Amino acid sequence: MSQTDALLTEALASFDALFAEAHAAGEPDPTAMTVATATLDARPSARTVLLKAHDARGFVFYTHLDGRKGRELQANPHAALLFHWPRVRHGVQVRIEGPVEIVADAEADAYFASRPRGSQLGAWASKQSETLPDRDTFEQRLAQAEAQFEGRDVARPPRWTGLRVRPERIEFWYGADFRLHERWYYEADRAGGWSKRMLYP
Repeated sequence: MSQTDALLTEALASFDALFAEAHAAGEPDPTAMTVATATLDARPSARTVLLKAHDARGFVFYTHLDGRKGRELQANPHAALLFHWPRVRHGVQVRIEGPVEIVADAEADAYFASRPRGSQLGAWASKQSETLPDRDTFEQRLAQAEAQFEGRDVARPPRWTGLRVRPERIEFWYGADFRLHERWYYEADRAGGWSKRMLYP
């Protein structure tokens, strides 16, 4: 393993350790993360989603490709993630930035099959981010999905899948008194080599 590969391994191990601390500290949901996207004309948007998988390949969440974030990430496949765990140590943030790719169908199928049936049906009923005239319309679409899949497994909707953010930048922000925070920044160059440095608070 090269020194630069070792730095990525170190960063991912740090994330895993902090993620475990967040669980132990009683964070309401350690998997909650802000996902920031931008349109091609540089208009940003952000929302909270749940991390569903992470490994050396990247950080995965699931969505409808036809919803706003899905459309934006297909047009401009780059994202920023933010985890904030205020109960860990004196408060910790982890920032991750990188390109985005759609996960393999087999991976998306396996995750979809693990979801509660109600969530599976909801994925069929929702036209994510489109205008909903009234709640009754959504309830009717949900009932239609229930009837469609009555007595059998719910298939994954073809436009519902996972998106993987492949990290090119990872920052660990450790809170401290008097705003004298500690920040460690890992960054990949164009050749894929990683470096590490401290940042001023």
